[in-house]
Amino acid sequence: MAQHFEREEYGWRMRRLLDAMQDNELDVMLLFAQESMYWLTGYDTFGFCFFQTLIVKSDGSMRLLTRSADLRQARHTSIIEDISIWTDRANADPTMELKNLLNDLDLLGSRIGIEYDTHGLTGANCRKLDNQLQSFGDLVDASGLVSGLRLIKSPAEIDYIKTAAGLGDAALDAALPLIKPGGKEADILAAMQGAVLSGGGDYPGNEFVIGSGKDALLCRYKSGRRVLDENDQLTLEWAGVFARYHAAMMRTIVIGKPTERQLELYDVCREALEEIEQVLRPGHNFGDVFSTHAKVMEERGLTRHRLNACGYSLGARFTPSWMEREMFYSGNEQNIRADMSLFVHMIIMDSESGTAMTLGHTYLTTDDDPAPLSAHNLDLIVR
Repeated sequence: MAQHFEREEYGWRMRRLLDAMQDNELDVMLLFAQESMYWLTGYDTFGFCFFQTLIVKSDGSMRLLTRSADLRQARHTSIIEDISIWTDRANADPTMELKNLLNDLDLLGSRIGIEYDTHGLTGANCRKLDNQLQSFGDLVDASGLVSGLRLIKSPAEIDYIKTAAGLGDAALDAALPLIKPGGKEADILAAMQGAVLSGGGDYPGNEFVIGSGKDALLCRYKSGRRVLDENDQLTLEWAGVFARYHAAMMRTIVIGKPTERQLELYDVCREALEEIEQVLRPGHNFGDVFSTHAKVMEERGLTRHRLNACGYSLGARFTPSWMEREMFYSGNEQNIRADMSLFVHMIIMDSESGTAMTLGHTYLTTDDDPAPLSAHNLDLIVR
């Protein structure tokens, strides 16, 4: 066995899930999100790109349906004892095998909660699933059930997140000596990812963002590498990752003498982030965080240069994204509670002047002030 948590931890998580299932009158859950399977059982694989599901009954019993390639993976990394294999072959329909398995488990006519909103269930497989089960039971979209439970982190999870944050700091420390005129993006990226891996961490749920010059205005990774100019800008978004738990950071670093516009935009980013720290606590919701961000941007005349979200919850995630479902956007009524790990980013992309400025931290919420998890401060980095 190679689980990252004690059996008691998994038992606590199962009890929370069963309570939520009872509240929603669900007889069974079909988990398709790899994060949900990992959280509940420790099952760790990238095999979710193929069809697989974890069946969780209201009595707490579980059965995994997966491919033969993940049989040993499940046995080695999880607490799952009952595993069924669907067979790879021409014109295979694993949803039919799932239906037969549910029938064998005496679940005909049950109220079935399904995680539809996940990368672990493709559109093609979803159509097959609904076709097979539409007359089998009452299908309920329960996409947010486990992800909602995962918002509140246990003490053991918080320990992993803090370790991940330390690896994120190590990545920045490794990059800084290389960020200078003539510095190569390739070397910077290699140093950052290498620091996380050599520190005992994992690959991230998505690629690190790195872009200089005009590419500094991008919020996504793109292929291709530049060499830094005498006066340049470099946007980095990265995460320390440990046991699949992420702690993200974001910075735009100035190479050479900062322009007036860069200094202006940095001041706005910092002002917005510091104001958000006052609402990133119980008594407020995710929408309040975005409203605070939007207010500062509007007051400084930067509405057209900001994004329509300013962060999200973080935790144990798998490709293709380290973002959890809950984000800071307008109208999100998800309440903030203690022991959430939340990444807040200020992103200003002024395409008119070609100026980028970003600033982002991961925080652990408490009953009072949020605790930034990075040892680095929020000062503008100039190289």
